[in-house]
Amino acid sequence: MRKIIFCVSGFVFLFCFGVRLSAAAVRSAAGGAAMGEENYFALFMEGKKVGYAVNTREMADGKVKTGTTINVTINRGGASVSMQMSESTVETEKGKPLSFESEQQMSFMKMGLSGRVEPNGMLTITNSGTGGGQNRKIPWPAGALMPEGLRLLEKEKGLKKGTTYKVKAFESSSADVVDVNVSVGERQKVNLLGRVVELTEVRTKMMLPMAGEIENVGYVDDNLEIQKSIMPILGMTIEMVACPKEFAEAPPEVFDVIGKMFVKSPQPISDVRGAESITYYLSPAVDANVPAGSARADIIKLERIPSTNYQVVSRQEGGKVVVRVSQAVMPKGARIPYNGNDAEAVAALKPSRFVQSDNEKIVKLARQAVGNTDDAAEAARRIEKFVAGYIESKTLSVGYASAAEVAQSREGDCSEFAVLTAGLCRAAGIPAQVVVGIAYVSEWHDIKNSFGGHAWVQAYIGDRWVGLDSAFKSSGRGGFDAGHIALAIGSGDPEDVFRLVNTFGKFRIDKIEVAAKK
Repeated sequence: MRKIIFCVSGFVFLFCFGVRLSAAAVRSAAGGAAMGEENYFALFMEGKKVGYAVNTREMADGKVKTGTTINVTINRGGASVSMQMSESTVETEKGKPLSFESEQQMSFMKMGLSGRVEPNGMLTITNSGTGGGQNRKIPWPAGALMPEGLRLLEKEKGLKKGTTYKVKAFESSSADVVDVNVSVGERQKVNLLGRVVELTEVRTKMMLPMAGEIENVGYVDDNLEIQKSIMPILGMTIEMVACPKEFAEAPPEVFDVIGKMFVKSPQPISDVRGAESITYYLSPAVDANVPAGSARADIIKLERIPSTNYQVVSRQEGGKVVVRVSQAVMPKGARIPYNGNDAEAVAALKPSRFVQSDNEKIVKLARQAVGNTDDAAEAARRIEKFVAGYIESKTLSVGYASAAEVAQSREGDCSEFAVLTAGLCRAAGIPAQVVVGIAYVSEWHDIKNSFGGHAWVQAYIGDRWVGLDSAFKSSGRGGFDAGHIALAIGSGDPEDVFRLVNTFGKFRIDKIEVAAKK
């Protein structure tokens, strides 16, 4: 059997997305750098230094420009991958938003957003890099604040213990608004890399659409400048600690994420492809970062596991979940293009930021893959097989590419297989969504009998969603099977994929029941 392709680089991207969220929490917790200064932070993952961040703030012509730059390097399976992120905002001295720019780069994948608030209150957004050249206009979100506005609000509220307030923080990299609850805690002594100082604890709880609540604990000085922040995310802990420039820019330590993207199977599954269905019994795992009895218990996270036609989810007492996954069965008689009225299916026909089904290259490849058939099931099978052979280089070096980029490069891991498959399906008139979850593998490198982070596609054929897995078909596994557990479903955008933050690594598999094909 050829090499199983897992979503390793996609997991790395999620980690870096988590670092960006941590930086956003820092901006929501305190005002960042003093005017005209650069504040450096060392970034730690599970106690290992993986990169650094720089906050800046300057004033010119009555405008305040705030910037954040982040550099991260981590390992996956012995190979390193680096990611750079930068954001800048421009506001008036009174915190009125004027414009923003954001850029993220990982491998050859580059994403960028910029925006300008027009005099009429509309926000003009330009998407560069991945899916570049796309412009859109939306009303400026009422009450949303950029960093300077946040700093002024925090100054007004002060650092008195027990102070609480809510704020809408504008997140530049996605042009979204994040609801943030801020609470001021006690003044306490905090260790800053050997230097012990007295700081005030400020907790920020960010409510992310579809992902739920993420909490950051920050420690600020009397000038409201952040000195340290701690955020549990993806089953790990990210720390940002203020430090001298020399230490921040020193080479990172080796931190490998491979072990973080697998869930141990309670038993070997001898013939995954031969299973008619597999039933999984899941229990919430103990999260050391969540206090016992907290409203943020893992029960909440398990409730987010989605149900679909091939995956039936039932809730049990004590937060336990039973998931029954069936082999893909293609309904007969459905034609393309889809012209039904199912709202979810109709939405899954439209091009998106990472699934550019209207791209000229994507449309051409879809025609090549489908040929002259108008049978939806046959067209989906042909696309799955086509993508399995089209991607020539099964590499972990790609960050998180879009369908259009994969069509050109012909390389990537399972996330690249998934977005290209979804793109070709949509271009051919088949509704398709990108699914992220875990899939069983008997052996992968030195990991055995485990479920690894994976991405695939579900396509709407006839009246139901069915699974397609071009990555597994490419590896010789045959495609989608009952060894998959879906954790999140979307359009392939990193923000959609990040929804698995509230499930991945937060549960264990207690028991498995395999029903063989009759």
